[in-house]
Amino acid sequence: MLNADENDLLCRVEGNAAMGQLMRQHWLPACLSEEVAEPDGTPVRVRLLGEDLVAFRDSDGRLGVVDEHCPHRRASLALGRNEEAGLRCLYHGWKIDVDGNVLDMPSEPRESCLAQKVRHKAFPSRESGGFVWIWMGPPETVRAFEPPAWAPSPDIRTSVVKMHVGCNWAQVLEGAIDSAHSSSLHSTDMPPARVDGAKATATAWPRPSTDKAPRLQVQPTDFGFRYVAIRRPIKDASTHDYLRITLFVAPFTVLIPPNNMYKLSILNIPMDDVNTMFYFIAWSDQEGIDQEAWRKFCGAQVGVDLDRDFRRIRVRSNNYLQDRSAMKLGDHTGIKGIPNQDIAMWETMGPIADRSRERLGASDVAIVEFRRIMLEAARVVRDGGAAIGTSATHIPHVKLRSFEGIVPKTTNWTTLADVQEHESSASTVAGSSAAA
Repeated sequence: MLNADENDLLCRVEGNAAMGQLMRQHWLPACLSEEVAEPDGTPVRVRLLGEDLVAFRDSDGRLGVVDEHCPHRRASLALGRNEEAGLRCLYHGWKIDVDGNVLDMPSEPRESCLAQKVRHKAFPSRESGGFVWIWMGPPETVRAFEPPAWAPSPDIRTSVVKMHVGCNWAQVLEGAIDSAHSSSLHSTDMPPARVDGAKATATAWPRPSTDKAPRLQVQPTDFGFRYVAIRRPIKDASTHDYLRITLFVAPFTVLIPPNNMYKLSILNIPMDDVNTMFYFIAWSDQEGIDQEAWRKFCGAQVGVDLDRDFRRIRVRSNNYLQDRSAMKLGDHTGIKGIPNQDIAMWETMGPIADRSRERLGASDVAIVEFRRIMLEAARVVRDGGAAIGTSATHIPHVKLRSFEGIVPKTTNWTTLADVQEHESSASTVAGSSAAA
């Protein structure tokens, strides 16, 4: 349980909030590369840490992310003309380039030097792993960009679900590190089966256990922590355990256990205090799953389940289009898609859940650890220290791996989800692939 002050410290990111300042010491995903793929294409609105931005690709293919509001009279540049190497505001024609320079002021006298005196707020940007990343901290503090876990090489096949969630970022992330809920909430989509490890079909993720009460153990690390959920396997339960090892990579990334087709990562990006952009990534250096098949599986297809701004048709006001007749026929939730099932739980807790009223149990060990680590990390930043995960000696994210598999009870689980070099030996021990 958290008191009100601790809850605010954990959840709030706007303005000078310590958690927002912590986030600003990391590169943040602003949008998907596919959203700004076209030079001189439609600008894309972005909201991060309570700030309204706009992303665009200019005539020369350069990427820009700038303050949404024109420096002249604060009209929206998201409505502007993307042309001739800049965004031109519709109101008076001021044109801004990707670096924040004002290239043109047609409303001002030709002899005016105002354009040389105005600098618009622009953010350093990079592209990697299907995302546009930006630096929102002070320019003098910008850190070298590091590729995300799902981009260890250029030939990785990446498919991404993007969905807006109407609650704080920590609420969403706590769902991603809650292994116990999957055996209940997602029981229709993750059915028990006599398989040798987690599988992926077009409609379900079968896995080899009926155990709904996993035993959890946590191992703190420099990047956050890893934890294991230990379940009884359907086969050889007296001599083996079914392990699912998840990594929390501070401050906003979760690497959840893979299946036989692809690895899985989750990003939980705070738009503001009470809104989050949720990204669910399936990635593989082999066949994997293509973008539309992934979005269809998750109930997150643009134009079907989501509008073009990635806002859902399944919302609280329509009970997430829950199908009670399907529930009577055996569907556990009556809600289509694993992320939609999660979102229904997160949003109905409220924009910022009152964590003082919770009653946590043994299955909440990872959530307790997350709160402990991030509250301490926020206090460090508040007191002028460096953000968690920014030390010079940290493990590169592309080397981090989650794990799932059936292993002998004598196995030391902490050796199974280590950096990439250990992946081959872990797979051999498990008899179940830890790679896609």
